[in-house]
Amino acid sequence: MIIPIIVIAAIVFYLIAFFNGLRTTEVQIGAAIQEIGNQLKRQSQLIPNLIESVKGYMKHEKGIFEDLTSARKMIDQAIASQDPKSIDAAQALLTKTMGSIRVIAESNPQIQASNLVGNMMEELRDTADKIMYARRTFIDLSADFNVKISTIPGVWLAPLFGFKKKSGLETPQDSHITSVSEGETKNPEVKLN
Repeated sequence: MIIPIIVIAAIVFYLIAFFNGLRTTEVQIGAAIQEIGNQLKRQSQLIPNLIESVKGYMKHEKGIFEDLTSARKMIDQAIASQDPKSIDAAQALLTKTMGSIRVIAESNPQIQASNLVGNMMEELRDTADKIMYARRTFIDLSADFNVKISTIPGVWLAPLFGFKKKSGLETPQDSHITSVSEGETKNPEVKLN
């Protein structure tokens, strides 16, 4: 009589642990999406300052400013929707446009000489790194979740609890990857005088 009770209790505890594990991963996936959105928002808030700093040098590049404006709108919409594919598309457009600004800034000695522009570009690079880290976290969590629900016993239990496969993010294409200039790969020099 005691053995069936122990077996039933073990099964119940296993189901609870399985459910809680999937729910925890699902919440972490949501947090990773929010972190991507937060960093994209930060990046889009830094951009107007950068634009103001380089506007005088880039009067002939009106299309870039229009692209940045549409990218910022896309980011706001993507963050509101919390849809990974929308966030991915917004990030791709923003990254492509920022690459164009970087090329123009690097080809203009007056812009390169500006400490303000350099500091803002560094902030944007730092934010881009944080976005990539958040993307990696999201991808890892989604993969872990999908493995759990597509292997035994998850393949049987996940549908009972209403869990569905999570879609990942697209891998950035070459045109979406920000290029790194030779100057950006140099080690910083610190002088303590």
